[in-house]
Amino acid sequence: MSETIRDFVNACQVVDVHEHHMPEVAHGPDINLLKLFQQSYAAWTSHVLPSEPKATSNMISSPTEPTTWEALAPFLERSGSNAFVRNLVRGVAELYGVADTGITRDNWEAVDASVRLRHKEAAWPSEVIGRAAIGRIVTDPFLDPLMDPRPVLGQSYDAVLRINAFALGWHPESCDHNGNCGHTLLRRLGMEVKTFDDYCDAIRELVAGCARRNHVALKNALAYDRDLSFDEPNEELARQAWGQRSPSPAARKAFCDFVVDLFCQLAGEADLPVQTHLGTAIISGSHPLRMTGLIERHPRTRFLLMHLAYPWSRDLLGMAFVYRNVWLDLCWSFLLSPSHFKLALHEAIEVLPDESRMMIGGDCLHVEETFAAIQGARRLIGEVLNEKVANGYFRSRDAERLAVRILGENAREFFRLS
Repeated sequence: MSETIRDFVNACQVVDVHEHHMPEVAHGPDINLLKLFQQSYAAWTSHVLPSEPKATSNMISSPTEPTTWEALAPFLERSGSNAFVRNLVRGVAELYGVADTGITRDNWEAVDASVRLRHKEAAWPSEVIGRAAIGRIVTDPFLDPLMDPRPVLGQSYDAVLRINAFALGWHPESCDHNGNCGHTLLRRLGMEVKTFDDYCDAIRELVAGCARRNHVALKNALAYDRDLSFDEPNEELARQAWGQRSPSPAARKAFCDFVVDLFCQLAGEADLPVQTHLGTAIISGSHPLRMTGLIERHPRTRFLLMHLAYPWSRDLLGMAFVYRNVWLDLCWSFLLSPSHFKLALHEAIEVLPDESRMMIGGDCLHVEETFAAIQGARRLIGEVLNEKVANGYFRSRDAERLAVRILGENAREFFRLS
């Protein structure tokens, strides 16, 4: 890679538009090397399926297992070629002083001791974020969708309001895949709902209060709960689900479709973007083209579509070419497959209608994985831009302008960050 382009990309400050940083994790008192792997995407290689959340309240609060080589070996040896594992190993090795060797049988105990020691320091998360040159972070605290991030994580944080629990809130006890209950969350805000109309009014009030909670977007992660085909609102059928523990599948879907449509309408009116998880999760229902009806019904709403919709990245690029209310969050895709990410980024640069359309995030729980993700994204983006310059597609000044936009400027404009 050209030294000039690499140095320029490395010097750019990042606005990270998607993390899962939460106080329960960031300030967890008992973090060791094994837990970093267990609560990272490396876990998807062993004991957690990609259709399941890699961290729940119970998993985060459960006692920490001692790190042993036998517990690490499935990650480092059996799945050692996996890109999620390679990313985390690279980040941990750099942060904990073993970049020359990586994590080995000979040094894992020393690395584990360093992890445990640093995680007892309150300033460690901020130090790691600083080393990654991340200036602002938008977090999705899925364990508490109402969380205001600044009192607990710092002034560089904003958050998104995850809508899953509310979209599934046909009954006071119904919950989303993270165990969040929409009615319980609304009660925390002082809102008691008795009727379907009360519920819709509460959602309006919920969205109106986003700014007070430093929520800069809505987040639709329903690909972990259902398919992403959101039909036109059918209020009559949606009302049939209200108050039912087990509504019919048709009424359940209609209720969720209606509430999601309402959120998208309110987001457009409030100038709040809607982040949407695409690809993997419940993979039979997460194809990006399933979102087209919702996107077309809400032309005033800005949709930030995530993860390059892997494995359907070209379909997503086609949507971003056609729909002017679609932007792309490249988060996570470069962790899954660096080579696929580079191919997709080459095509995205050529296809997208303007340079405002892409931004990046890490999509991680622990700051070590975030550090590795953002450093990896810099490297890959730099390589792609260098290749574009080398083959004459554009000049170095064009590459530098685009790097600034992808790494930070687009996100500041998109989320209206001061």
